[in-house]
Amino acid sequence: MQTRGFFAESAESPMRPFTFERRDVRPNDVAIEVLYCGVCHSDLHQAHNDWKNSIYPVVPGHEIVGRVVDVGSDVKKFKKGDTVAVGCMVDSCQQCKHCRANEEQFCLEGATFTYNSPDRITKEITYGGYSQHIVVREQFVLSVPENLDIARVAPILCAGITTYAPLRNYGVGPGSRVAVAGLGGLGHMAVKLASALGAEVTVISRSKSKESTAFELGADKYLVSSDAKQMEEAASSFDVIIDTIPVEHDVSEYFPLLDLGGTIAMVGQIGPAPGFNTLPLVFGRRHLTGSLIGGIEQTQELLDFCGRKNILADCEMIKMEDINDAFVRLEKGDVKYRFVVDMKKSNF
Repeated sequence: MQTRGFFAESAESPMRPFTFERRDVRPNDVAIEVLYCGVCHSDLHQAHNDWKNSIYPVVPGHEIVGRVVDVGSDVKKFKKGDTVAVGCMVDSCQQCKHCRANEEQFCLEGATFTYNSPDRITKEITYGGYSQHIVVREQFVLSVPENLDIARVAPILCAGITTYAPLRNYGVGPGSRVAVAGLGGLGHMAVKLASALGAEVTVISRSKSKESTAFELGADKYLVSSDAKQMEEAASSFDVIIDTIPVEHDVSEYFPLLDLGGTIAMVGQIGPAPGFNTLPLVFGRRHLTGSLIGGIEQTQELLDFCGRKNILADCEMIKMEDINDAFVRLEKGDVKYRFVVDMKKSNF
């Protein structure tokens, strides 16, 4: 299938359009016309090779909502015309202990990610959702609840599941005390989801500038981390802290905020971090952990939960040809809270 997309040719080059071939559908494949694709900070990192693992050309995009246009002969779950979604993965071995436990993101053979990842059969590098079409193994295609505005669903496939997974994995529910550090694309979804799960939610930020917005999103409290008195008063206040801050920072300033046995889940920053004193961890039996998206079953659970609660991302819609400007603004944090590309309004 010939299609059009936007790609980065090198770490220094701007995104630009090109034509390429999508594979023919295999028996267990679903071919999808991309309608909307979210713009994730990971897309920017991969386009610029910030993680030193980009394979060029790179076609980013792993927050995809679209319409089924073809299915393989063995596909049972989907048919032409269905509205579907695709997140960060398009395949895995399906046989290892992690895949059998519905944790495909930790596949022992390596998950096949939606872009910048070798196809399990052809070894060709995958291209993502900054394109008109994508072909995905049936088991990695998700159903979208009919009541949701599909223009605002796309960020749920990454920003949503990235924050939902630790909330669920660490037992957040009614009576839980949750803090969200950082209020960007990830953080705003964490606030909405934790609140919908019944938790008391506090947003932690360096200044008061986002206080009113935090309350609009569903937060119950607001904590200014640069205010020593507020931080001291908030000691031992939280069961779970979701740290969504995407840049290098000193996470240890949050350790005293955890109650006995509490957990900080790192979902924003990837890479080196400053050294820290382990004393508050040891003497409070506190935990510092990381979390990587969620499996397909949990992602579908999230979409269904969002359907019941009518939870959607706050988005700014753009055209595909505006992606270079969007990347510049994303680096500056100048978006509230997620860019989403409207493919139908884009000019390829």
